[in-house]
Amino acid sequence: MSEENNNLGDDLKKGAEEAAENVKETAKEFAEEAKEIIGSQDNKKMLAGILGILLGSLGIHKFILGYNKEGAIMLVLGILGIFTCGITSSISWIVGLIEGIMYLTKSDEEFHQTYQVGKKPWF
Repeated sequence: MSEENNNLGDDLKKGAEEAAENVKETAKEFAEEAKEIIGSQDNKKMLAGILGILLGSLGIHKFILGYNKEGAIMLVLGILGIFTCGITSSISWIVGLIEGIMYLTKSDEEFHQTYQVGKKPWF
């Protein structure tokens, strides 16, 4: 009977080791896929495009793409609209609307090459 217990213990140990390896592989695959999704240019394209259309006058889409100077310019123009009867914020909103539409109509590769690699800040 003790020999059967030893065999059963060995089998359990092998099963636990195999399960641990499977869990490590699955966790590694999950981490790699999560990095791809988080760093995906498609996510930035969609987010920047939608924010450009909806909140273009605040320049939030520029900040999403990493264009902080351009985003600050649009934000200042948007806020100055309070003092200019909406003229500067209208200009900023039109620019944001056009850019948002442009972002969404470009292919993923073209968007990546133009705005991420090429760092084209305006239109």
